[in-house]
Amino acid sequence: MRRLGCVGLIAGLLLIAAGLWAARGWKGHGPAERPTIVQIAEGSSLAGAARTLEKAGVIASASRFRLQARLFGSDVAIKAGEYSFPAGASASDVLAILQGGKATQRVLVIPEGYPSVLVHAELMKAAALTGTVPVPAEGSVLPDGYTFERGETRAAVLHRMQTAMTRYLAKAWKSRKPATVVTSPQQAVILASIVEKETGKPSERRMVAAVYSNRLRLGMPLQADPTVIYPITRGRPLGRRIRQSELRAKNGYNTYASAGLPIGPIANPGRLSIDAVLDPAASKALYFVADGTGGHVFADTLAAHNANVRKWYAIRHARGEM
Repeated sequence: MRRLGCVGLIAGLLLIAAGLWAARGWKGHGPAERPTIVQIAEGSSLAGAARTLEKAGVIASASRFRLQARLFGSDVAIKAGEYSFPAGASASDVLAILQGGKATQRVLVIPEGYPSVLVHAELMKAAALTGTVPVPAEGSVLPDGYTFERGETRAAVLHRMQTAMTRYLAKAWKSRKPATVVTSPQQAVILASIVEKETGKPSERRMVAAVYSNRLRLGMPLQADPTVIYPITRGRPLGRRIRQSELRAKNGYNTYASAGLPIGPIANPGRLSIDAVLDPAASKALYFVADGTGGHVFADTLAAHNANVRKWYAIRHARGEM
C-alpha cells in the first residue's frame, strides 16, 4: 500500500511538473524579437501551423504550443492566411490571432487621375495577388486605397475598385446642382477626368470645372491639352511638347480640333473632381493659365487672359525655361 501511495505521489508530481512546463510561456513574452509575418497554408492543422510558427521564430516549441493550446486555449479552429505577429507575442496571443482569422491586409493605392493603363500596371505589379486582368475601361475605377490579402485575385480587387466608382458616381449624381452642364453620369466622368488632369490643387477644381462648363454652354472648344495627349500615350506622360500636327488631329479626344466633350474619359477621376463637375463654381471665367506657384489664374475675357499669359511667360523666362 505504501508503495502504491508513493507511485501515486510521483505520478501526481509528474502531472504537476508537466502542467507547469506547459503553462510556462502561455501568457509570457514570446521569442520573436520583431514583428513577424507568417503564411499559414490552406488546410493547415494546428500541428502544421505550430511547426511553421516555430520555424519562423514566433513560438519556441511546436510541441509545447500544441499542448498549451489543448490545455489552456479554446477549441475554435485556426484559419489559414497571412498573419502579422507582434514582437514578443505570447503563445496565448498567437493562438488568438490564428483563431481570429484577421489576416494581414495590404493596400494598393490608386492616385487620383491615374489612367487605366497605370491602374493595370499597379495591379499586375502587386506580387501578393494572383491571376490576371485586362486593362479596365477608362474612368471605371475610383481612385482610393484598396486593402487585399495575399493570394486574393486581381479580378476581385479590380471589381472592388469599379464597384466603388459605380456607387460613388450614383450617389454624387443624385446630389448634382442645377449649374452642372453634364447631362449623364458618363458625361460627368468624362469632364471630371479633364478637370483632374488640369489641376492638382483641390481648391481649384470647381473653378476649372466652371471654365469648361461655361465653354460647353457657349459651344467653344475646351482646348484641354490632356485630351490631345491621351490618344498618343493612353494617359502616360508625353515627355515632350505637343506638336502642331497633334493639336489638329481629329480622333474623338482632341478638344482643340472639335468642340464638345471627348468620346470618353482620359483618366480615372477622384471624388473631388466628380463633385466639382456636378457643382461648378459660380463664375463667368472662360480661360485659365498657370500662375507660377502650382496653381492657375482665371479670366473672363480673352484680353485679360492674354495679359495673364504674358505674365506667365515672363516668369518662365526668368526661370530660364524659355
